[in-house]
Amino acid sequence: MTAPTHLPAWQALQQDYEQTQSVQMRDQFAQDPERANRYWLEVGGLAVDFSKNRINDQIIADLVALAEQAGLPERIEQMYRGEKINETENRAVLHVALRNRSNTPIKVDGKDVMPEVNHVLRKMGDFTRAVRSGEWLGYTNQVITDVVNIGIGGSDLGPLMMCTALKNFGHPRLNMHFVSNVDGTQMRDVLEKVHPETTLFIIASKTFTTQETLTNAHTARDWFLQAGSEKDIAKHFVAISTNQKAVAEFGIDTEHMFEFWDWVGGRYSLWSAIGLPIMLYLGEENFIELLEGAHLMDQHFRNAPLSRNLPALMGLIGIWYINFYGGGSHVIAPYDQHLHRLPKYIQQLDMESNGKQVQMDGTPVATETGPIIWGETGINGQHAFFQLLHQGTHITPIDLIASLEKRSNLPGHHEILLSNVFAQAEAFMRGKTSAEARAELQAQGVPAEHIEALVPHKTFSGNRPTNVILLDKITPRNMGSLIAMYEHKVFTQGVIWGINSFDQWGVELGKQLAKTILAELTGAIDPQLHDASTSKLVRLYRKANCEADGTCALFQ
Repeated sequence: MTAPTHLPAWQALQQDYEQTQSVQMRDQFAQDPERANRYWLEVGGLAVDFSKNRINDQIIADLVALAEQAGLPERIEQMYRGEKINETENRAVLHVALRNRSNTPIKVDGKDVMPEVNHVLRKMGDFTRAVRSGEWLGYTNQVITDVVNIGIGGSDLGPLMMCTALKNFGHPRLNMHFVSNVDGTQMRDVLEKVHPETTLFIIASKTFTTQETLTNAHTARDWFLQAGSEKDIAKHFVAISTNQKAVAEFGIDTEHMFEFWDWVGGRYSLWSAIGLPIMLYLGEENFIELLEGAHLMDQHFRNAPLSRNLPALMGLIGIWYINFYGGGSHVIAPYDQHLHRLPKYIQQLDMESNGKQVQMDGTPVATETGPIIWGETGINGQHAFFQLLHQGTHITPIDLIASLEKRSNLPGHHEILLSNVFAQAEAFMRGKTSAEARAELQAQGVPAEHIEALVPHKTFSGNRPTNVILLDKITPRNMGSLIAMYEHKVFTQGVIWGINSFDQWGVELGKQLAKTILAELTGAIDPQLHDASTSKLVRLYRKANCEADGTCALFQ
């Protein structure tokens, strides 16, 4: 396939970079009073200011041309038509079907998937109403007060992030807990807080064979059976899976198994039955609102021209920094405490999708691909890593995310919060010249002999790119739009690079090797041939945890 570097638009962008790399954004704003209006988009409850980027109209035009030449419009249509664009796994990619609120037919292998999607959604709704209303009772006829979701990766990060973000909409009786780490301390800490009579466990595993999830699930089952009986499991455990046999063997009533499909990727799955914890916590109506917001963004992504297409432009501007400025990382900085899980969620979405080194045809990529995604709540970040963003040697684009609505009644807090969002965006763009630093020091009365020594340290180069993403308020609908925007941004970049954004073979190798090493650690097999470092690590474990006769205590 054609590498993006061979496309005419790529060559044009290379010229754009050479001609504009020294242009200062502060000068662009001074020369163009309409810049802020021109590089601003509103979709539903989101408003995005992308004017503080190192772009101009010609660069945007060439980025759009790049998308067209790379076939983005065609790839979008292929996805929405249910074609198997995940070629390495021969699967369709249809998270858009999960939130297809217009209910237009979407076919895979000639079969409309919407009836099954709607069936599972109704089943989730029926179950949710029973739990939230108190109709669903535990084995001692008490209502459910605690929900423990046991999953990993997309089966954990999405529900955890969304339940945290929308805490204000949560059911007051339900306490949500999430267990993903096979390190037993996380499970132990959760089990110490809950009671078997009033706890519902959700086991989220498509195959019902994921080692980490099943280890935690069996620990929860054993804990429950210390109080309840085998027949009581059906009242306290439900499954999100496609493996009916394994679910039944665990003791879960398969009537309480919620299915999803191979065209639902884990990191795109919160819209599916994997979102059951979200629906339980927020209620069916709010979960539908979440889907509605995502559907709104889906329609925008499919129908808006690329020059005014929010996810596409976000992706293309990211390409500009990654591939032309060498910006190998991207910061997610939400200015809302309830969004503190968002950076980790976007981290998996982006890095698991676009962390690829070959194109769709198996040939090596000719460019850098997915960036390192990192971040923290913005206020905390300002007192930690923002120093590097302001004065470090890296070009690191930053998404500053905030809500206009005051969510607390504490006077002055929201104004201080938003003033920091807006000030940081301005500071990253403007910087501070040596002349400005010198004048500032003089005004402070710093002795002349110290000023010149301090000026280099007080100077900020500026010209650091930011996107300010404002939600009018944090609601299920707006969160749906926000996450769908990031999903389509990632897809856009994958298309430009010619990679498959929907497989994740890179997670497999470590899992495969771990099975052999686990057997060595437990003494099930003799030590195998490894590199010297791995062999030493295995010996250290066995020395610390095995008896003199070679028996190990891992599962005792």
